[in-house]
Amino acid sequence: MSNSRILLVTQNEHKLRELTPLFNNYGVDFETSPLEKREVRSNSIEVVAREAAKYAFAEVERPLVLDDTGLFIDSLNGFPMAYPAFVLETIGVNGILKLMKGETKRSARFVTAVGFADSDAVEVFTGEMIGEISLEEAGSGGFGYDPIFIPQGNERTYAELSFSEKIAISHRTRAFTQFLEWYKERV
Repeated sequence: MSNSRILLVTQNEHKLRELTPLFNNYGVDFETSPLEKREVRSNSIEVVAREAAKYAFAEVERPLVLDDTGLFIDSLNGFPMAYPAFVLETIGVNGILKLMKGETKRSARFVTAVGFADSDAVEVFTGEMIGEISLEEAGSGGFGYDPIFIPQGNERTYAELSFSEKIAISHRTRAFTQFLEWYKERV
């Protein structure tokens, strides 16, 4: 495999802001693609990431990486699982808070699966952050569920943490760190 730039399949500016310093730290050059990530229906984010990577590689025929994230809330039987974007679009964070009104068990976890594909392999790497769902929205940073997710070991939501605090501990950073360590050894 050559040292050419890897294709990062995302159009999400928030993800790019989080991932660019990490890729730079590992000395891995990337470029983004307007390719739309194809998602299969599955409660497993690992399956979603693996299938999306295989599909994207078939489309562009070059080494690529992408990610998928799930939010698993224990008191909601794991909901929204691998469907957080759909849930965010339909009921939003306020809908999640309404579903959890009066609930004392607020434990949750974010899991990111990074899918890599090239002509030789399809690999998946995961990162997890355990935490809990707050009682109300707090903070103005981040995106998505950040205003209601309190990562373990903190009293503030992801949205209340500084950018550098969040990316130092996030599920996405953990998953991409695993990938980048593997990738650097491979190339």
